[in-house]
Amino acid sequence: FTKDCPKPLLPLGDKPILEHILIKAKSEGFFNYVFSINYLGNMIKNFFGNGKRFNIKIKYLMEKFPLGTAGALSLLKPRPKYPFIVCNGDVISDIKLSELLDFHIRNNAFATMAVKPYEIKNPYGVAKIKGNEIINLEEKPVIKSHINTGVYVLDPLIFNYLTKNKYLDMNILFKNLIKKSKKVLAYPAYETWLDLGRPKDFNRASRKIKSVKK
Repeated sequence: FTKDCPKPLLPLGDKPILEHILIKAKSEGFFNYVFSINYLGNMIKNFFGNGKRFNIKIKYLMEKFPLGTAGALSLLKPRPKYPFIVCNGDVISDIKLSELLDFHIRNNAFATMAVKPYEIKNPYGVAKIKGNEIINLEEKPVIKSHINTGVYVLDPLIFNYLTKNKYLDMNILFKNLIKKSKKVLAYPAYETWLDLGRPKDFNRASRKIKSVKK
Protein backbone atom coordinates (compact mmCIF):
# COMPACT_ATOMS: atom_id res chain seq x y z
CA PHE A 1 0.00 0.00 0.00
CA THR A 2 2.79 2.43 0.89
CA LYS A 3 5.23 1.79 -1.95
CA ASP A 4 4.24 5.04 -3.68
CA CYS A 5 2.23 6.74 -0.93
CA PRO A 6 3.05 7.62 2.69
CA LYS A 7 0.75 5.84 5.13
CA PRO A 8 -1.02 9.01 6.43
CA LEU A 9 -2.13 9.74 2.85
CA LEU A 10 -3.69 6.34 2.18
CA PRO A 11 -7.36 6.89 1.29
CA LEU A 12 -9.85 5.79 3.91
CA GLY A 13 -13.23 6.24 2.28
CA ASP A 14 -13.03 9.51 0.35
CA LYS A 15 -10.30 11.11 2.51
CA PRO A 16 -6.70 10.33 3.52
CA ILE A 17 -6.18 8.91 7.01
CA LEU A 18 -4.54 12.13 8.18
CA GLU A 19 -7.44 14.27 7.01
CA HIS A 20 -9.82 12.17 9.13
CA ILE A 21 -7.55 12.84 12.12
CA LEU A 22 -7.50 16.59 11.41
CA ILE A 23 -11.26 16.87 11.00
CA LYS A 24 -11.80 15.15 14.36
CA ALA A 25 -9.21 17.32 16.14
CA LYS A 26 -10.48 20.52 14.56
CA SER A 27 -14.03 19.74 15.71
CA GLU A 28 -12.69 19.87 19.28
CA GLY A 29 -11.04 23.26 18.84
CA PHE A 30 -7.49 22.37 17.81
CA PHE A 31 -6.19 24.63 15.03
CA ASN A 32 -2.37 24.52 15.22
CA TYR A 33 -0.49 21.46 13.98
CA VAL A 34 3.04 20.29 13.32
CA PHE A 35 3.58 17.31 11.01
CA SER A 36 6.78 15.32 11.34
CA ILE A 37 7.52 13.91 7.89
CA ASN A 38 10.15 11.65 6.37
CA TYR A 39 9.18 8.90 3.91
CA LEU A 40 7.59 10.58 0.85
CA GLY A 41 7.04 13.57 3.12
CA ASN A 42 6.74 16.03 0.26
CA MET A 43 3.53 14.31 -0.81
CA ILE A 44 2.03 15.11 2.59
CA LYS A 45 3.33 18.67 2.42
CA ASN A 46 1.93 19.18 -1.09
CA PHE A 47 -1.49 17.82 -0.12
CA PHE A 48 -2.01 19.75 3.13
CA GLY A 49 0.14 22.82 2.49
CA ASN A 50 -0.01 25.36 5.30
CA GLY A 51 -3.49 24.20 6.26
CA LYS A 52 -5.27 27.26 4.90
CA ARG A 53 -7.85 25.33 2.89
CA PHE A 54 -8.73 23.41 6.05
CA ASN A 55 -8.91 26.65 8.10
CA ILE A 56 -6.06 25.50 10.34
CA LYS A 57 -2.31 26.18 10.60
CA ILE A 58 0.20 23.48 9.69
CA LYS A 59 3.99 23.54 10.05
CA TYR A 60 6.42 20.76 9.19
CA LEU A 61 9.42 18.99 10.69
CA MET A 62 11.52 17.27 8.03
CA GLU A 63 13.34 14.24 9.41
CA LYS A 64 16.50 13.54 7.42
CA PHE A 65 16.22 9.96 8.67
CA PRO A 66 13.55 8.25 10.81
CA LEU A 67 13.74 9.48 14.40
CA GLY A 68 10.82 7.67 16.00
CA THR A 69 7.71 9.34 17.40
CA ALA A 70 9.52 10.84 20.39
CA GLY A 71 12.82 11.55 18.64
CA ALA A 72 11.08 13.69 16.01
CA LEU A 73 9.94 16.06 18.77
CA SER A 74 13.58 17.06 19.32
CA LEU A 75 13.33 19.10 16.08
CA LEU A 76 10.44 21.26 17.29
CA LYS A 77 11.10 25.01 17.12
CA PRO A 78 9.75 27.00 18.79
CA ARG A 79 9.08 24.58 21.59
CA PRO A 80 5.60 24.53 23.16
CA LYS A 81 5.14 26.46 26.39
CA TYR A 82 2.12 24.43 27.46
CA PRO A 83 1.18 20.73 27.45
CA PHE A 84 0.70 19.47 23.90
CA ILE A 85 -0.84 16.45 22.16
CA VAL A 86 1.10 13.97 20.05
CA CYS A 87 -0.78 11.59 17.77
CA ASN A 88 0.36 8.87 15.38
CA GLY A 89 -0.57 9.45 11.74
CA ASP A 90 -2.05 5.99 11.22
CA VAL A 91 -4.63 5.89 14.02
CA ILE A 92 -8.33 6.68 13.67
CA SER A 93 -10.25 7.10 16.91
CA ASP A 94 -13.10 8.86 18.66
CA ILE A 95 -10.92 9.64 21.67
CA LYS A 96 -11.89 13.07 23.00
CA LEU A 97 -8.62 14.98 22.71
CA SER A 98 -9.93 17.93 24.73
CA GLU A 99 -10.89 15.61 27.60
CA LEU A 100 -7.51 13.88 27.37
CA LEU A 101 -5.75 17.23 27.63
CA ASP A 102 -7.96 18.29 30.56
CA PHE A 103 -7.19 14.99 32.33
CA HIS A 104 -3.45 15.56 31.91
CA ILE A 105 -3.57 19.14 33.23
CA ARG A 106 -6.02 18.39 36.06
CA ASN A 107 -3.80 15.60 37.37
CA ASN A 108 -0.58 17.59 36.98
CA ALA A 109 0.95 14.81 34.89
CA PHE A 110 4.32 14.94 33.19
CA ALA A 111 3.26 12.55 30.43
CA THR A 112 -0.08 10.91 29.69
CA MET A 113 -0.81 8.00 27.37
CA ALA A 114 -4.30 7.20 26.14
CA VAL A 115 -4.77 3.46 26.64
CA LYS A 116 -7.56 1.16 25.55
CA PRO A 117 -8.74 -1.93 27.43
CA TYR A 118 -8.02 -5.04 25.37
CA GLU A 119 -9.04 -8.63 25.98
CA ILE A 120 -7.72 -11.87 24.51
CA LYS A 121 -9.87 -14.95 25.10
CA ASN A 122 -8.06 -18.26 25.15
CA PRO A 123 -10.33 -20.77 23.36
CA TYR A 124 -8.95 -23.68 25.40
CA GLY A 125 -8.95 -24.83 28.98
CA VAL A 126 -5.65 -23.93 30.64
CA ALA A 127 -3.77 -26.04 33.15
CA LYS A 128 -1.49 -24.27 35.61
CA ILE A 129 1.34 -26.59 36.54
CA LYS A 130 4.15 -26.70 39.04
CA GLY A 131 6.73 -29.21 37.96
CA ASN A 132 4.56 -32.12 36.78
CA GLU A 133 1.70 -31.38 39.15
CA ILE A 134 -1.47 -29.62 38.01
CA ILE A 135 -2.33 -27.06 40.69
CA ASN A 136 -5.24 -25.33 38.95
CA LEU A 137 -7.48 -25.49 35.90
CA GLU A 138 -9.13 -22.54 34.21
CA GLU A 139 -11.65 -22.86 31.39
CA LYS A 140 -11.13 -20.46 28.47
CA PRO A 141 -9.47 -17.67 30.51
CA VAL A 142 -9.56 -14.04 29.39
CA ILE A 143 -6.31 -12.08 29.47
CA LYS A 144 -6.98 -8.39 30.12
CA SER A 145 -4.52 -5.61 29.34
CA HIS A 146 -4.31 -1.98 28.25
CA ILE A 147 -2.84 -1.15 24.86
CA ASN A 148 -1.10 2.01 23.74
CA THR A 149 -3.39 3.93 21.35
CA GLY A 150 -0.65 6.17 19.93
CA VAL A 151 -2.18 9.33 21.43
CA TYR A 152 -0.28 11.26 24.13
CA VAL A 153 -0.06 14.50 26.08
CA LEU A 154 3.39 15.76 27.09
CA ASP A 155 4.67 18.51 29.37
CA PRO A 156 6.93 21.15 27.77
CA LEU A 157 9.78 20.00 30.05
CA ILE A 158 9.82 16.76 28.04
CA PHE A 159 12.50 18.32 25.83
CA ASN A 160 14.99 17.89 28.67
CA TYR A 161 14.73 14.15 27.99
CA LEU A 162 15.27 14.33 24.23
CA THR A 163 18.48 14.57 22.21
CA LYS A 164 18.31 16.37 18.88
CA ASN A 165 18.36 14.02 15.89
CA LYS A 166 18.57 10.92 18.10
CA TYR A 167 16.12 8.09 17.45
CA LEU A 168 13.65 7.51 20.27
CA ASP A 169 10.38 5.60 20.33
CA MET A 170 7.59 6.90 22.54
CA ASN A 171 7.43 3.72 24.63
CA ILE A 172 11.15 4.08 25.47
CA LEU A 173 10.62 7.73 26.41
CA PHE A 174 7.81 6.72 28.78
CA LYS A 175 10.02 4.01 30.31
CA ASN A 176 12.79 6.57 30.83
CA LEU A 177 10.35 8.96 32.53
CA ILE A 178 9.11 6.19 34.84
CA LYS A 179 12.72 5.44 35.83
CA LYS A 180 13.14 9.14 36.64
CA SER A 181 10.03 8.94 38.88
CA LYS A 182 8.09 11.40 36.74
CA LYS A 183 4.30 11.37 36.98
CA VAL A 184 3.27 9.21 34.02
CA LEU A 185 -0.45 8.52 33.74
CA ALA A 186 -2.78 6.33 31.71
CA TYR A 187 -5.96 7.86 30.32
CA PRO A 188 -8.55 5.09 29.81
CA ALA A 189 -10.13 5.42 26.37
CA TYR A 190 -13.30 3.44 25.71
CA GLU A 191 -14.14 5.09 22.40
CA THR A 192 -13.80 3.51 18.97
CA TRP A 193 -10.14 3.10 18.01
CA LEU A 194 -8.66 1.72 14.79
CA ASP A 195 -4.95 1.01 14.34
CA LEU A 196 -4.15 1.06 10.62
CA GLY A 197 -0.61 -0.26 10.91
CA ARG A 198 -1.25 -3.58 9.15
CA PRO A 199 -2.95 -4.34 5.80
CA LYS A 200 -5.77 -6.38 7.39
CA ASP A 201 -6.48 -3.56 9.87
CA PHE A 202 -6.55 -1.00 7.07
CA ASN A 203 -8.93 -3.13 5.01
CA ARG A 204 -11.20 -3.62 8.02
CA ALA A 205 -11.26 0.13 8.68
CA SER A 206 -12.04 0.82 5.01
CA ARG A 207 -15.02 -1.53 5.17
CA LYS A 208 -16.19 0.11 8.39
CA ILE A 209 -15.99 3.60 6.89
CA LYS A 210 -18.00 2.46 3.86
CA SER A 211 -20.68 0.82 6.02
CA VAL A 212 -21.05 3.97 8.14
CA LYS A 213 -21.59 6.06 5.00
CA LYS A 214 -24.30 3.67 3.78
